Amino acid sequence: MQSVDVVVVGAGPTGLCFARALADTGLSVTLIEQQPRAALAEAAFDGREIALTHASRQILASLGLWAQLDPAEISPLRDAKVMDGGSPFALTFAAHQRTGDDLGWLVPNHLIRRAAWQSVQGQAGLEILDQASVAAVSPGPAHSVVTLADGRQLAARLVVAADSRFSSTRRLLGIGAQLRDFGKSMLVCRMQIEVPHRHTAWEWFGYGRTMALLPLNGDQASAVITLPPRQIAALMAQDEVDFGRSISGFFEHRLGAMRPVVTPVAYPLVGVYASAFAGDRCALIGDAAVGMHPVTAHGFNLGLQSQHRLAGILRTAAGQGRDIAARSGLAAYERGHRLASRPLYEATNAIASLYTDDRLPARLLRRAGLRLAHGVAPFRQLITAHLTQRDTLR
Repeated sequence: MQSVDVVVVGAGPTGLCFARALADTGLSVTLIEQQPRAALAEAAFDGREIALTHASRQILASLGLWAQLDPAEISPLRDAKVMDGGSPFALTFAAHQRTGDDLGWLVPNHLIRRAAWQSVQGQAGLEILDQASVAAVSPGPAHSVVTLADGRQLAARLVVAADSRFSSTRRLLGIGAQLRDFGKSMLVCRMQIEVPHRHTAWEWFGYGRTMALLPLNGDQASAVITLPPRQIAALMAQDEVDFGRSISGFFEHRLGAMRPVVTPVAYPLVGVYASAFAGDRCALIGDAAVGMHPVTAHGFNLGLQSQHRLAGILRTAAGQGRDIAARSGLAAYERGHRLASRPLYEATNAIASLYTDDRLPARLLRRAGLRLAHGVAPFRQLITAHLTQRDTLR
């Protein structure tokens, strides 16, 4: 049986960033991933554009990932608008007037994954087991035994699950989760547009559907459409011309004629919140801990914070020669991440519920809420600070 300090299950961007954050700690880390190395090294385009906050950029920079991203693929987010139905009114969040800072940055998800993979190549003390899966985890007083599907076993001082919101490792650890299926699917597609977006993001709560527009460099934008699965399937079955017409119509031709430049991709909308983020010699990070509805664009940002928070605790314990999986340290991680995530998770779900309810009382309430928020400048500033996370890591 091989002994290792930390086993990380899942080589997505959060798992890879966590492994990278443990470099130079003297800890041995084994990363377990079902995909082959080639797929990890050349992560395929998946349609998703990640809205990174100031805090996330700071974390990526500290790990050496930000410098690996192609500047041409980093699109600044200067303003954001929230719209309701057919009303011409829009609640606007603008870039910082005094400093000129952007609200955030949009980066293709597959490029973040590639940069994360590249960052761990040659890392001392790190072993990557690709095309491998976990069959069982047995906790013990000094270590947990991780059994792989092929029969190999590892004795780990700490097991960290980072294998998506549908984490099988979370279940093997005996940790439950609250799942909320919104009954909708999210279609994402890069579109060529005619009218400049001026690097302004839109969140448009229409009646019967929710739309978002993420501004990309050049005359392109990512269109995000939320509809029941059957309607999403019908959209994806259209040819390129009809699909462009449909999306242009959804956005009331405010960006002129829109046409797809890539094949659209759809994802189910399911929110997840684990009943615990830590247990006996184990912890959850990323979507395995909290899987967010994308309406506030904080899913990946929250995942980055979770690995940053846990890695900090492990670095301190290792530096002081203490048990990296001590209950006190894992409890501190649990408290910190729950405090950071629970209010955001509940608020996001509340927003998603209210702004997808097309009954008249909900329509009136949400329209009044937008106007109220617009009229209270300190409230708008508070929301802007929350969205940008400019001061989160200070």
